[in-house]
Amino acid sequence: QVQLVESGGGLVQPGGSLRLSCAASRSIFSIYAMGWYRQAPGKPRELVAGISSGSSTNYADSVKGRFTISRDDAKNTVYLQMNSLKPEDTAVYYCHAETITPVLGSTHYWGQGTQVTVSS
Repeated sequence: QVQLVESGGGLVQPGGSLRLSCAASRSIFSIYAMGWYRQAPGKPRELVAGISSGSSTNYADSVKGRFTISRDDAKNTVYLQMNSLKPEDTAVYYCHAETITPVLGSTHYWGQGTQVTVSS
């Protein structure tokens, strides 16, 4: 079991920055992959950025060069640094974790979400 708690969302003007944090209830060292998804009203949830246990990263084309995902295993926390924010980045952002175990196989966990609003 993994509980995920996001923080850091809020209201920011276009061009501004925010840093989201996702604190896990246990060590993330052995978690297969973690990431950030977002969902805007009336749209499906989409992957924003992912990071593997080996710290390989991947990003949605729409955020490449603006967003950076990172992890701090000592703090059991994953971050999403968001720069040059645009109104179209407005969404609820969710932290995600995938674990793989011999007994359960692949299991997915989600945080409760944090609202990011980019508006002047």
